[in-house]
Amino acid sequence: MEGNVTTPTPPVTHGHDVGTRSRRAQVVAVEDGAELGSAVHEYAHGVVDRELPRGVPLPPDWALQMPQDWRDVLRLAVPRALADAGVTPDQVVGVATDFTACTVLPATWDGTPLCELPEYERRPHAYPKLWRHHAAQPEADLIVEHAQRTGQPWLARYGGKISSEWQYAKALQVLREDPDVYDAADRWIEAADWIVWQLTGAESRNPCTAGYKGVRQDGRYPDEAFLAGLHPGFAGFTAKLEHPLTPLGAPAGRLTARAAELTGLREGTVVAAGNVDAHVTSAAAQALDPGRMLAIMGTSTCHILNSDVLAEVPGMCGVVRDGVVPGLWGYEAGQSGVGDILAWAVRSAVPEEYAVEARRRGIGVHELLTERAAAQPVGGHGLLALDWHSGNRSVLVDHHLSGLILGLTLDTRPEDVYRALVEATAFGTRTIVDAFEAAGVPVTDFTAAGGLLKNRFLMQVYSDVLNRPVHVLASAQGPALGAAIHAAVAAGAHPDIRTASAAMGRRQENAYTPDPARAAAYDRLYAEYRLLHDHFGRGGNDVMHRLRALRSAALSSSPKL
Repeated sequence: MEGNVTTPTPPVTHGHDVGTRSRRAQVVAVEDGAELGSAVHEYAHGVVDRELPRGVPLPPDWALQMPQDWRDVLRLAVPRALADAGVTPDQVVGVATDFTACTVLPATWDGTPLCELPEYERRPHAYPKLWRHHAAQPEADLIVEHAQRTGQPWLARYGGKISSEWQYAKALQVLREDPDVYDAADRWIEAADWIVWQLTGAESRNPCTAGYKGVRQDGRYPDEAFLAGLHPGFAGFTAKLEHPLTPLGAPAGRLTARAAELTGLREGTVVAAGNVDAHVTSAAAQALDPGRMLAIMGTSTCHILNSDVLAEVPGMCGVVRDGVVPGLWGYEAGQSGVGDILAWAVRSAVPEEYAVEARRRGIGVHELLTERAAAQPVGGHGLLALDWHSGNRSVLVDHHLSGLILGLTLDTRPEDVYRALVEATAFGTRTIVDAFEAAGVPVTDFTAAGGLLKNRFLMQVYSDVLNRPVHVLASAQGPALGAAIHAAVAAGAHPDIRTASAAMGRRQENAYTPDPARAAAYDRLYAEYRLLHDHFGRGGNDVMHRLRALRSAALSSSPKL
């Protein structure tokens, strides 16, 4: 009867983006990707880089996190996002998470983080190491040297270098500096997989983090003989990683009763395989087809490119079959600092008079500097910078490099420095694009996503420096939207990731187009940038490494208060 007809509730998915300092939860309609509601939760502890909560000091270049901060997001942000969307738990057909990577932690067989056991709470190596933990550079160097010496075929798929941010370098650091923690770690697991474990009650691993951060190629990790050559106690390390991989977009399990109580979602809801924040954003930005480079621009920038071509690209972060979308080779490159560098300029190079003017006008200091920088002609400040304040991830893969600003005079103003740093980050991206194309991997177009999209001046500089149109992700929550797209596939609402991306993703075409005169001027500046880049980054002058060594020695020998 007509009076008894009920309108079915539209299905939605829940995407969780676990960032460096906060986590975002997003509720998305599976039919068209409409973003219905969201919530953001700031971590109570943020980035732990100076001392543990109990006062244990940390050495330079450390960056840790607290697992309880991640749980708190599940407890607080998920219900708020549902309420904001005005949907009920029974409408949620799937859940997916993405994480910054490589963020990795030691755990027991049941998934308990070692840092949460009383006997290890004062042991820094028992805590999760955030992606920006760079203290394992000596271990990364050792891995590269040994791989080169023994002719490891997988090294070329990582541009010839292994990053200090990745799983093996960080684990080797634990073994060398705190073998008791290393031995106690039954599992060495990416946070992206650990959070899925918390939701489903069962361990799972995903091919994205395994390939890009765990150097897993052609179905296997580095062999025992290679690992034993690094350290006798490291021979069996892979056993801490080994686990069947759940394909991207596939279900990793279902929400347990305990997780349902924690999140307010329905027990039995499908949970998708874990993923990396940058890689999952490709689905949100409709950048899955070969040749479409996606740059996720925030505190750092990650560049993702799918291709049907397998090539060795010097200095890239890795190429993994099915690493972003099934059926294609997924390439990754990146810049360790972008938004962080601009934040440093605001924090360190701005006099009080600028802050006073910004307050008087009711704008932020970033906005004031952007306004003044945008009024300059290309090259008008007379400066050139290297964007290595957080080291160089691509194409040099050296986290002991440091930033540089050349051309300072007594007339240099804060906006000059700010603009030079914006340009340096754009030059760094162009260096990456050039490396791909020189290796025979075409970059047919360029899409940007992330928090830096709100700076229109910066985005125009990128278009001018690259001399190509820049498309943009038309969503403020790209990773969360991408995770929600993967959740829709895992729940069966769409047959595959590409189909789901076409239906649910959002991209604004040609949001920025290059100005020919500015592009020509930037060609000349970029030529100078490459000279500086190679001089300080490719062995022409080792002063940055020597300064870093002097700094580390001075800090380690100074008395502790």
